[in-house]
Amino acid sequence: MTTTTSTPSDPLVQRPSTLRAASLPRWSPAAVAAGSAAVAIAVGAGAGLDSRIQWGLIAALLFIAGSYALAVAVEGVRQAKDRLATSLVWVMFLLAVVPLASLIYETVQRGIKVFDVYFLTHSMGVVADDEVGGGVYHALIGTLEQVLLASVIAVPVGLLTAVYLVEYGRGKLSKVVTFFVDVMTGIPSIVAGLFVLSFWILILGFDFSGWAGAMALAILMMPVVVRSTEEMLKLVPNELREASLALGVPKWRTILKVVLPTAVGGITTGVMLAVARIAGETAPVLLLVWVNPLINTNPFEGSQASLPLYIYQQYAAGNDAAYDRAWAAALTLIAFIMILNLAARGVARWKAPKTGR
Repeated sequence: MTTTTSTPSDPLVQRPSTLRAASLPRWSPAAVAAGSAAVAIAVGAGAGLDSRIQWGLIAALLFIAGSYALAVAVEGVRQAKDRLATSLVWVMFLLAVVPLASLIYETVQRGIKVFDVYFLTHSMGVVADDEVGGGVYHALIGTLEQVLLASVIAVPVGLLTAVYLVEYGRGKLSKVVTFFVDVMTGIPSIVAGLFVLSFWILILGFDFSGWAGAMALAILMMPVVVRSTEEMLKLVPNELREASLALGVPKWRTILKVVLPTAVGGITTGVMLAVARIAGETAPVLLLVWVNPLINTNPFEGSQASLPLYIYQQYAAGNDAAYDRAWAAALTLIAFIMILNLAARGVARWKAPKTGR
């Protein structure tokens, strides 16, 4: 009996491959980042750079260059390019997050000194700007009413305009509307305030009031609502519209019952972005609402206060007590925007169409 042995040249024999590309360990990015930070600190201290921002920029450049050079040496040029792109993404992310985190930290640290129940429930009616005490209640009431009135004006108009552009807009009229919406998006806030000032107060003869400020804020809010709603409506699949229309449902009812509920999450987010923009505007309020240290709950009569204007006034007073109130008011404004966003997310999740198997 003869036996046959397979040789390595036999194509039927399967051998495990010993070829494996070299790769960096998972902890290498963290090590490169730590080394870059250490070198940046040494370079900054040796060069006499006092700003930690400069140290951070040096560390970022060293991290990008070090990651690329190490990847070229170990993994090759092709994988190094991938790591270079990843390093750039991380650096850009940190450049966006660090200023935001620093802003929130600074505002909380300085504003928490006088941020309490007394501050939120008292006004500046009997307290001078250079005295300790007083609160933000009158400005908080003014901001709430002005933003609410502006939203009542801008949200329905912006929503219906976006529905027209997406569902009905054809021809020259839709192009003209789109053009003017784009123009309004870039209008400075002072221009909207001057327009309402010249028309509502100087020509028609009405007095300064929260309603006048709300009209200017609505002008600023409207194009943001239109643009965000338009983009969300475009994301709704056409198959949903066609299925509804195929069942004999009228187009207006399809928009109301199918299209809008599907896009309600994005629409709500866009509305909150618009609210966040107008809640911090100072120029229209300064021109139209004027200044009032007392509590005025009627936005249609007499001047009112607002949080942005209150922050500006207190910071311009130039004393320690006013600075503390300005930072506390800034913290109040940030908390106000955060609460609105959380409420909007809750409403969007509640009204979103239910999915099932």
